[in-house]
Amino acid sequence: MCRSIKTLRPPVTPDASEEDFRAAALQYVRKVSGFRAPAAHNREAFDRAVDAVTEATARLLEELEVRGASARTAQASA
Repeated sequence: MCRSIKTLRPPVTPDASEEDFRAAALQYVRKVSGFRAPAAHNREAFDRAVDAVTEATARLLEELEVRGASARTAQASA
């Protein structure tokens, strides 16, 4: 039902996009709800959940402070 959600945090994935966030959110909501595709009467709630998880993912990754040698190397090369 649910493929593995890849790590989106830099420096693991330095160029993660909104599309990546949404794909991860969709996988998460599918797993939690148990539905690959919701019935018509659940579509709105399903879509709102995907939107909320997408926004939370973007906010989380913006606010994380990555420390360590690999993070400094990635920042220096950017």
